[in-house]
Amino acid sequence: MAVDLVGGCRVSTMREGTPHVTGSLSIWSQIGKATAAKAISLRILEFGVGLSPGLRNQDCDEVLYVLEDLADPKKPKRCTVFIDGRPHRVQAETGIYLRPGQTLMVDNPGPDTVCFVSSQCPEGETGIVPLGSVDFESREPASSLVKLAEQREMPTGDRWYRVLVDHEIGSEQVTQFIGSIPPGRAPDHFHEYEEVLFILRGTGLMWTGDVNAPIGPGSCVYLPRGQVHCVENTGDGELRLLGVFYPAGSPAVRYES
Repeated sequence: MAVDLVGGCRVSTMREGTPHVTGSLSIWSQIGKATAAKAISLRILEFGVGLSPGLRNQDCDEVLYVLEDLADPKKPKRCTVFIDGRPHRVQAETGIYLRPGQTLMVDNPGPDTVCFVSSQCPEGETGIVPLGSVDFESREPASSLVKLAEQREMPTGDRWYRVLVDHEIGSEQVTQFIGSIPPGRAPDHFHEYEEVLFILRGTGLMWTGDVNAPIGPGSCVYLPRGQVHCVENTGDGELRLLGVFYPAGSPAVRYES
């Protein structure tokens, strides 16, 4: 069940609520204007076996991340992503930048489902495109995909982050990154942007003021602009998260309260 914390911060789970189902695609909308977010969104896209219907991004920047199996991170997750009909072979731990007006389709060979985390900045309309109306092409893929393993690790204090999507791949509006938090709790701080988090590994607490909510793999977190907060890692190992913020900037910039 979703937990509302101080200042509009919200914590939910990835499959909370009733999904919107279209063919082999199920969509859970966890964060957006319907949950009092100003501009950013967070959705879980679960693709069943086979070719999905198309999702056409209308007028916003959208970033997606191919999830590993949260219960078994070493289990391979691979599929083919079509962006405007151009095929891209992708695997887990890949970031995707979908430009305004582009169409996304996913061909999942199975046997299991494949899940993406999607964030739109600012949140816009998503159109469903019938299979027959998408032209499949064999041109060289555009620079729309980024593998986590190929990105440079940037230290910040006792933590690190790796940027996946920012201005270097073409988005001037949004930043997508992976961050690692060691055991313990850092000082409370705030950012000058709206942010969503998705917990990939580890367990901890999401703090806003003196109030907290437990977080773990699959937790979805919304942080309003300027909201003082802190992620505490209560486990013995790494807590790893996917972060997206709008407007764009550096994950290293934070202001202590």
